Amino acid sequence: MGIGSDLMQGLGLADPVVRLGVTGLSRAGKTVFITSLVANLMDRGRMHALRAAADGSLKAAWLQPQPDDTVPRFDFERHLAALTGPSPHWPDGTRHVSQLRLSMRTEPRGLFSGLRGPQVLHLDIVDYPGEWLLDLRLMDRDFGEWSAEVLARIEGRPLAGDYLQAVARLDPGDRLHEPAAQALAEAYTAHLQAAREAGWSDCTPGRFLIPGELAGSPALTFAPLPENLQDGRLYKEFRRRFDAYKSRVVKPFFRDHFARIDRQVVLVDVLGAIHQGPRAVEDMRHAMADILTAFRPGRAGWLAQLLGTRRVERILFAATKADHLHHVQHNRLTAIASAMLREARDRADFSGARTEAMSIAALRATTEDMIRQNGEELPAVRGRLLDGRQAALYPGELPADPAALLHPARDGAESWLDGDYAVMNFAPAPMTARPGDGPPHIRLDRAAEFLIGDRL
Repeated sequence: MGIGSDLMQGLGLADPVVRLGVTGLSRAGKTVFITSLVANLMDRGRMHALRAAADGSLKAAWLQPQPDDTVPRFDFERHLAALTGPSPHWPDGTRHVSQLRLSMRTEPRGLFSGLRGPQVLHLDIVDYPGEWLLDLRLMDRDFGEWSAEVLARIEGRPLAGDYLQAVARLDPGDRLHEPAAQALAEAYTAHLQAAREAGWSDCTPGRFLIPGELAGSPALTFAPLPENLQDGRLYKEFRRRFDAYKSRVVKPFFRDHFARIDRQVVLVDVLGAIHQGPRAVEDMRHAMADILTAFRPGRAGWLAQLLGTRRVERILFAATKADHLHHVQHNRLTAIASAMLREARDRADFSGARTEAMSIAALRATTEDMIRQNGEELPAVRGRLLDGRQAALYPGELPADPAALLHPARDGAESWLDGDYAVMNFAPAPMTARPGDGPPHIRLDRAAEFLIGDRL
């Protein structure tokens, strides 16, 4: 939507538009979320908590050509076929920005329904990699600050030792040698990729993981260096490239896409972090805090200048994969996500922006079961694994008090005192749906009510 359509909206001459940004931290399920959300807004039989669907005021929803001709279209039809076809499977993850427009027709009900005719609301969904969102934290840091933060936290993470050994061999008097610079950047990128695969959240710069057309460019050929090298040529060149990355890669992305978002959902795999252990949970908590700080309305600096008077009105942090738990544990998962979010909220003044945390499953892949273990009945879930086998999972009992997880994580514990939390990778289940039903889910309707219910 360009300046002209913004003006038309302001004058009341065009249908209203809500731009919903969808992103997620590692393996949180952005593509599945968007696909299931759109499918369930078009076939609303399972959307009971969305008030406009429940009371019948939402009459129809249909896809339209997207308004931005230079942005790839989100491939809804192909992704839906992958999830609901004869051999259901998870679709490919997000590799670039994409967009989809869903138009919804509403008819007011009640006492004043005769005063207003049918209205159309356009929902423009903008999908972008979560790794790019984390680059927001780079904008308020110089190369020295960023390097110090990274080097302080990566010890013990996958392949970090290889990179740290390579850095230890550097000398401030070394001349700038491009193959050596590329080797350092490649070693650091290998660490980032391994860390993301192992469930770590804070893996910046994000374009190192999803470089696209920038692969091999100088803008992606730098890495964090210690302060003792700051007088060397390599340090000075990496600092210049870090600044170029911020100005030529990060800032244009947020200017062109992020600055126009009205509502935002951030998907987080809290269960995956818990499975990885306390350090992964603390890493995710820090990442959530940085994200919320970046969204803070009225914040001084470059982002406020981009946003101007426009505000991100609502931000939802959704803990995904709730279907990996029996429903008796859903409240505990939500409480943990809320506690992580609460600590992030304390770092920001939102000036009226609403934030929320909930646990969801955009596509339910399991059924609930009770299994017997050591003479005890345990609430479990059952589903099809990626290799086709059927399996039941009891992941362990989440604590009733989130502090039982967050305190050890903050204190740097290496493992949970009460044992490990299991995780399985379930495949989508074959679908059987009545006419008018979208894909099965857990609380996707509540997420939709929070994000857009007021506008319907």
